[in-house]
Amino acid sequence: MRVIYALWLRQIKRYSRARSRLVGAVGQPLLFLLALGYGLGSVFKRAGGGNYLHFLVPGIMAQTVLFSSMFFGINIIFDRQFGFLKETMVTPVSRLKIMLGSALGGATTSLAQGLLVFIISLFLGFRPYNWVMLLVVILILAMLATALTSFSSGVGAFVNDFQGFQAINQFLIFPLYFLSGALYPLTNAPTALRIIADVNPISYAVDALRAALINQSHYGYTKDFLVLGITMTILVLFGVYRFRRIEA
Repeated sequence: MRVIYALWLRQIKRYSRARSRLVGAVGQPLLFLLALGYGLGSVFKRAGGGNYLHFLVPGIMAQTVLFSSMFFGINIIFDRQFGFLKETMVTPVSRLKIMLGSALGGATTSLAQGLLVFIISLFLGFRPYNWVMLLVVILILAMLATALTSFSSGVGAFVNDFQGFQAINQFLIFPLYFLSGALYPLTNAPTALRIIADVNPISYAVDALRAALINQSHYGYTKDFLVLGITMTILVLFGVYRFRRIEA
């Protein structure tokens, strides 16, 4: 456990010392909340959808965790190129612990960014329908972050350059996000979009966050947590499998 904790702490310190990442964690979600929340709010309200800012906040929280977690694997490439990964892997420590410690550190920073978006939204007028449900929100974000950082670690384990890693991420991130229902309700969406959203695991994270924050759900808690749990298990196993085969 001390090995996992040490690697977890390394990721936390690396993040806290990178002020540019802290600024980016605030800037992009704030832009989305202001541009979309207020820009499209009146249109959404006239269409009978209610307060668009309240509808949007869970989606922006999921977006923040998605973007941050998916780019975590670049740390694996960085450590490999600068020799840290090789030094770590020659120690008498299992690769499972190395991968878990780093991935959990990345998941923690992604979770913190998602909660930061929630805090920012409070200043913009957002209020959850039940503050007790904030504990459920933390659980949802933690599951999503753990799944995605594990997947990103697995990708970083077999991609050797930054450009290749970014290309894979760009190919995955935007379809996952924009086809998840984060920006629009799925109830009246075209059939094709609903089918795509149904097979997109991010849709269930967004839906679970909406259920916890604004008491609005498309799939229901049971289905949301079932899909999230299965997704997290599969992606953690994928990350462990790929990391065990990595060549530093």
